[in-house]
Amino acid sequence: MESFTLDKTDLQLLDLLQHDAGQSNQQLAAQVNVSPPTCLRRVKRLHDAGLIERQVAIVQPDRLAALQGHGLACIVEVSLDRQGAEQLDAFEALAVQEPCVQQCWRVSPGPDFVLVAHTRDMPGYLALSQRLFTGTANVRNVRAFFATHRAKFTTKVPVTPI
Repeated sequence: MESFTLDKTDLQLLDLLQHDAGQSNQQLAAQVNVSPPTCLRRVKRLHDAGLIERQVAIVQPDRLAALQGHGLACIVEVSLDRQGAEQLDAFEALAVQEPCVQQCWRVSPGPDFVLVAHTRDMPGYLALSQRLFTGTANVRNVRAFFATHRAKFTTKVPVTPI
């Protein structure tokens, strides 16, 4: 990446967009005190630099679960039998292709991976566990935690003002 610096306006834009990326360009421009064309250029620059990875809608899982009839949030620790680069990469590739795995983290120390998954119900989790954990001989240990209440959820990365 070429030399890239952030100023106060860039940081304000990143903060505002993390809160609500659905705002119009005019609304954003007014909040950071720049013209709409300048705002648009700056946001494009932040995208082009890879600072804004993507813009998505965040679905409220409890409301969706109420409409679908179920919902099960799972945090799963996975320890592999062998931790060579090839084995770690192979399990990671398997986990990230699963649609219900929302997050996949390699961690240290402790387990090799922590997964955050959302399945429709316990049979859905069991099917996931068979695909990820029993379908491969390299998984040594799995510890699953099932969420009973979500006190906080955010995708926002703290932005430090200049």
